[in-house]
Amino acid sequence: MTAMMPTGIELAYLAAASLFILGLKLLGSPASARQGNQLAAVGMLIAVIATLLQQSVLNYQMILLAVILGSLIGAIAARQVAMTAMPQMVGVFNGVGGAASALVAISEFWRRLQTTGTVSLDATVIAILGVLIGGITLTGSLLAFAKLQGLISGSPVTFPLQQFLNAFLLGGFLLAGAYLLAVPQNLTVFLAVAGISLLLGDLFVLPIGGADMPVVISLLNSFSGLAASAAGFILTNNMLIIAGALVGASGLILTQIMCKAMNRPLTNVLFGAFGGDNTALASATGGPQDKVVRTISAEEGAMMLGYARSVVIVPGYGMAVAQAQHSVRELANQLEQMGVEVKYAIHPVAGRMPGHMNVLLAEANVPYNQLYDMDDINSEFERTDVALVIGANDVVNPAARSDPSSPIHGMPILDVDRARRAIVIKRSMRTGFAGVDNELFYKDATMMLFGGAQDTVSQLVTEVKQL
Repeated sequence: MTAMMPTGIELAYLAAASLFILGLKLLGSPASARQGNQLAAVGMLIAVIATLLQQSVLNYQMILLAVILGSLIGAIAARQVAMTAMPQMVGVFNGVGGAASALVAISEFWRRLQTTGTVSLDATVIAILGVLIGGITLTGSLLAFAKLQGLISGSPVTFPLQQFLNAFLLGGFLLAGAYLLAVPQNLTVFLAVAGISLLLGDLFVLPIGGADMPVVISLLNSFSGLAASAAGFILTNNMLIIAGALVGASGLILTQIMCKAMNRPLTNVLFGAFGGDNTALASATGGPQDKVVRTISAEEGAMMLGYARSVVIVPGYGMAVAQAQHSVRELANQLEQMGVEVKYAIHPVAGRMPGHMNVLLAEANVPYNQLYDMDDINSEFERTDVALVIGANDVVNPAARSDPSSPIHGMPILDVDRARRAIVIKRSMRTGFAGVDNELFYKDATMMLFGGAQDTVSQLVTEVKQL
């Protein structure tokens, strides 16, 4: 029976890995994302059970206690954390995952050292990599969480010789790591390696603006996968290697999607010190004072929407912060009852992360077939009577197409300015993350409806019902 156990475990791992891959595939569509998440969860359950069946597991009581505690924390977080705070929660999970992988690498390194008095070259290399990646992931993720949560300033933090310090620390890490390859018994040097990796994580995230944190969190998510793979190698656990590789690859793909959606290379995000607390006002740029802003009331906006044949709703982060998705869904229902065709235009970075806006709208039971990606909906705007922008800014700024001097020039945008009419719901004329004035707000066909997303959309619902 004991001879058959490893084969059974490996087969279980193969089944779990297959479910992970299938789950990732289904996560690519809002319509199948829930099913994909469930399949991946079943795969993880199989992997955990198979691991617990190994004879090397010595203390089931402690494991059961950890499972219960972790399940409670996960359940509470899933219910209590708002969708707008999802990147923060992902950041914390990344940090915890990186820390767990680093601790596994450290403990296995120490166990081998205590058992045999030495550690093989390949195991030492893997342990050092696991500590580096896991340490950077831990402190980097926690700092990213603090910036997004507003616990510290979201502005980029730079100081003289910052890159020199980073290079110096990385060089020190490499020298200490090389020393450990020759003398793995030196615990002081090993602790120094761990300490440098933790410091590098903070220095990695400090110069990045708060609104770029979702990109960084996606990258750190990839790092946590690589750290898990490193732990899998040192433990010779195929499941950890496969799962870590999948997380690492998907995190890199997500990072690439976000950078492409902003038309900014990853190096610019990491080292450009771009953006900040997002507090600049349009009037501070010098030119907008001479431009004309056309405003309307909720009653006038309702008339424009109610008598239109087609309406495209463009949700943005302002809608997410206000938790106005249910009111938006109610407004769409009222318009559809009046014979108006309603669609939703989703920009990849309209929320905090790709897919964020889709989840918010799905929470309000918006039909999946009404959600259109940027590439699919842009050709529709020229035939759209009214585009309703709710809390979006940079992702609808025509300057990305027309102004070569603009910081967002070349960024793919939703072509709202090509609709026959546009209504923009916004609290003020405050600029977006890029800190540039939005040309859309001054177009002849654009009407500004100032107010919070939740209250303003609710007013529109009330006025549309009275038409």
